[in-house]
Amino acid sequence: MLSIGEFSKICEVSTKTLRYYAEIGLILPDEINPENGYRYYSISQLKKMLFINRLKSYHFSLEEIKAILEREEDPSEELLCADLCRKRREMQEKLNAIEHTLKLMSLDISNLEKGVPLMSYLDSIEVELVETPSIRILSMRQMIRGDDYALGYGTYFGSLYEQIATEKLTLLGTPMTIYHSSEYKPDGNDTEFAIPIEETVEGTRDLFGGLCAKSVLKGSYSELTSVYAALMEWVEREGYELENSPYEVYITDPKRATGSEDFVTEVYFPVKRRRG
Repeated sequence: MLSIGEFSKICEVSTKTLRYYAEIGLILPDEINPENGYRYYSISQLKKMLFINRLKSYHFSLEEIKAILEREEDPSEELLCADLCRKRREMQEKLNAIEHTLKLMSLDISNLEKGVPLMSYLDSIEVELVETPSIRILSMRQMIRGDDYALGYGTYFGSLYEQIATEKLTLLGTPMTIYHSSEYKPDGNDTEFAIPIEETVEGTRDLFGGLCAKSVLKGSYSELTSVYAALMEWVEREGYELENSPYEVYITDPKRATGSEDFVTEVYFPVKRRRG
């Protein structure tokens, strides 16, 4: 048996952390002295602790690690491999985002050194007034957390495409997202995922056309907030006001683009002339 201090030293985990792990049921002492409360760990628990450390180094949360450890009924290597593959994808997405941010920072630094204002890129965002036709959309409406949009796109658009394939419906356009919330809420926003189709079936509705302020983003979705700001500024300056929920149309399939710089997204603000 090893004392909590000895176990801590070997595994390079503080005794405070070990006590917390025991509190949440991640790894319990093999024995606790009833007289003095001293905690002891068995030699066999070293492997489990090192496994926990390994998963932590791969950025698994404690909740995720606990779920993996509790999967005693099916501790297959196949499931663990799936967990690792999922986490690798998540980390790669974060890495791509960081690399994109670094690229933007380098560009901003270069422009600042040349005397170009940091936010001058907003002036290059073009906005035009267009008349859009009414279209029939197959859609589903969900409350989506701010940090769950990427997952939501895959899940809900995937479900819509599955229905289209199953019912042999006719596609008339690319996927779109309609944002119905009047303000941004990190805990959930009223979001409608939609795909234009020809037929009228369960789950379809008409998206009415009309005047829209339109802008096109060529690049990462992270730049959409800048497009929204430019559109709102244009709407105010030109004497219009929002008449309906804004929406985005994804011209480029992210899975087929070589990089985020190839993404093409159209942003529409349904508008009407402001009275007075």
